[in-house]
Amino acid sequence: MKQNNKRHILARYALVVGIMLAFSSLIVWNLIKTTAVQAAEWNKKANDVLMETVPIEPERGKLLADDGSVLAANLQYYVLRIDWFTDGIKADTLMKDIGALCDSLAAFDNSMTAAQWKQKILSDRKEILDAPHKIGPDGKKGRKNRAYRLFPYMLTHKEYDRVRHFPFLCRAKNKNGFYYEKHDRRIKPYGDMAARSIGNVGQNEKSSSIHGHSGLEMALDSLLYGTPGVARNIQLTNGIVRAEAVPAVKGYDITTTINVQLQDIVENELNDMCLETGAEWATCVLMEVATGEIKAISNLERSKTTGEYVEGVNHAVLGYEPGSVVKTISMMVALEDGIISNIDEPIVTGSSWTYAGGNPITDAHGGATRTPRQIIETSSNIGMAKIIVRKYGDNPPGFRKRLEGMGFFEPFNSGIAGEQIPWFQDAEIKNGGRVTLSRQAFGYGSRIPPLCTLAMYNAIANDGKYVRPHLFKKLSREGEPDSIIPVTYIRQQVCSPTNAKKLREMLYEVVWGSHGTARHWVQDDKVKIAGKTGTAFDVVGGQYSGKKRLAFCGFFPYEKPKYSCIVLMLGADRGAGASSGMVMKNIARKMYAHGMLDIVTDYASLDNKEAKNYPTLFASMNDYASNNIKRGLKVQTTHHYARPTRVEKGVPNVVGLNIREAIKLLEDAGLSVNFSGSGMVTSQSLAAGSQYARGQRIHLRLRNS
Repeated sequence: MKQNNKRHILARYALVVGIMLAFSSLIVWNLIKTTAVQAAEWNKKANDVLMETVPIEPERGKLLADDGSVLAANLQYYVLRIDWFTDGIKADTLMKDIGALCDSLAAFDNSMTAAQWKQKILSDRKEILDAPHKIGPDGKKGRKNRAYRLFPYMLTHKEYDRVRHFPFLCRAKNKNGFYYEKHDRRIKPYGDMAARSIGNVGQNEKSSSIHGHSGLEMALDSLLYGTPGVARNIQLTNGIVRAEAVPAVKGYDITTTINVQLQDIVENELNDMCLETGAEWATCVLMEVATGEIKAISNLERSKTTGEYVEGVNHAVLGYEPGSVVKTISMMVALEDGIISNIDEPIVTGSSWTYAGGNPITDAHGGATRTPRQIIETSSNIGMAKIIVRKYGDNPPGFRKRLEGMGFFEPFNSGIAGEQIPWFQDAEIKNGGRVTLSRQAFGYGSRIPPLCTLAMYNAIANDGKYVRPHLFKKLSREGEPDSIIPVTYIRQQVCSPTNAKKLREMLYEVVWGSHGTARHWVQDDKVKIAGKTGTAFDVVGGQYSGKKRLAFCGFFPYEKPKYSCIVLMLGADRGAGASSGMVMKNIARKMYAHGMLDIVTDYASLDNKEAKNYPTLFASMNDYASNNIKRGLKVQTTHHYARPTRVEKGVPNVVGLNIREAIKLLEDAGLSVNFSGSGMVTSQSLAAGSQYARGQRIHLRLRNS
């Protein structure tokens, strides 16, 4: 019996030893196979892992205003999470700190009380811990959702740094499960201001990297993006880690030409006029005459959902039939080519003229004759067509070629994405080119971006120097300048200084002449503006619609032009001078009021004979304001509006007051105030003395004259 047991035990030992030897042999064989037989293959795999590279995204450069303030920059934001499955979390530790933690959270985010924070955290934690495992497609249990988000929004670095020092969250990571996910976001501190021109960034179908999609972000993406770095795997004693092999190079910080104060003025004035006239969209560009720097650019269009005006398509660089603003450019060609030399030479015009078998060309305010000066002043289609066909009637394509020689069709590379160049309809003689030519002379048969029209007017203001419009002027890294973008010229002289002076005189008459098309709206006693109105019907589906595009392009101050400007509006309920022209006038007045036009009147040096030049004051409910200004300006004579008649009951009378006093008076009475325009109050939606309910809304209309 004992012998049998001994044999059984030895047999079992032999079996165990045999199995162990077999496994040992297998291990030894695999070791030999891996280190000797398949050494080359495994070494290759190891090298592949170690040679594997991952790109490092560079930090995107900032977009800056002309004074260095930030227009767009990358900021790091944090999503804060807690992994409730972390082994080191102890329930008693959490419960010990939960009160203090929730007090801190309530002080940080007062959308919930400390008690509500406590209830939310504990109930959310229980729900996560008790949730069943997710079942994968293979039928196996997956991991539970461990990533509990502490706040529904992302935090700045400063906010994160504050939160991580809260009770419980300040403990070691393996004892609280607290961690963060870091995200880069492109921030525009000024919100919607110049948003379309600044542009947007994001991923696209071709790349997961963040690149510019529109505006300056897209046009200057190669400079803003920087150079990606490279990270490689490195073998250390305790494993493989990823380390930087080639550092990423940060993108350039780009200083633009945008002036924040001017941008604010332009956007507000354009928005006010859109609201007042019901325009579908509008664009405005303000440029510095001497340098071509675009100081402000705004593109507004009416939202179909809210009815408000928001930054929209960049119409400033898209081609449209320009209407009569192109007459000034045609007149420049005529002067430079010697078609005319005397701007007071009479030209037979009349009110209707048929040329080359086309439909008659008409003038709404035609006369028997018009001088070149009057042709621009009254915007005569017939006069402008007759001048151009004098030379180019036998060679219609020559007019376009002449403009081409002047650099009119050269791209600006201004930095604005989507920039188009002018287009002119073919004007071959066999295809009725003479008729096409006659229309192109006064603004039809072509598509010209507003920026191109503005550049030509800017040249007129600049004594013929055809400066290149541009939207950026300096590149830098870490605050150190790398490149300064110089002022460049499309043509050193697009016209002679003499002809530029003649054109300025013509444009002055458009505003200040007795028959000027803008005389009723753009004249101003503070800033003299010269420019040209233009109207063209909008084209929809290849056909002219009933909607009009209304333009005004010009410069100011007339005596020494410092800024040029163009305004284009679609569908405003009034003429070009009363809509686009008024926008430019209001912009110029605001700039004058802020001392930005170098126009200073020394009122203290005036005598009584010059009383017409004394300041005009808005009305005031007391004498303090006017007396204070008199003392400050050291003058005793002022023009001022009459004080409004005071009413005993009902809605206060504020017509004639400045907006500050009007708002104070109305809000003290319990009314809610909104307003449009600038200057003094000219009308109020609730009649003075009428009954009202507290909190009722009243709208005020303001004008500068």
